[in-house]
Amino acid sequence: MIKSSRKYIAAALGGLALSVPLTALSAGVASAQPDFSAVVNTTCSYEQVMAALNAQRPDLAQEFNASPFAQGALRNFLASGPVERQQTVAQLQGSPMAQQYFGPINLIAGSCNRY
Repeated sequence: MIKSSRKYIAAALGGLALSVPLTALSAGVASAQPDFSAVVNTTCSYEQVMAALNAQRPDLAQEFNASPFAQGALRNFLASGPVERQQTVAQLQGSPMAQQYFGPINLIAGSCNRY
């Protein structure tokens, strides 16, 4: 259940940044962690994140939209402050399942304010 929950939290956070090529990250390379400052400090609303997700990564948006848990996790993430967001990101960085979403997470975080 914890691995599944982390997957959905990662998918929810993926709503924040979706579209940097997933190959930009290597699941086996822990030393090259991406910079999540855009994710931690985003001012985007849930609606902006979802618009960016649907526009940039409809494949992941479909997966995300099928999960009420992921939707709730994203709402909670966006409602939390930077300290709590950083803690969530740090926890997800240790999850191999979450690593596949890191690229998309960063791109959405950098573009959602345009939606």
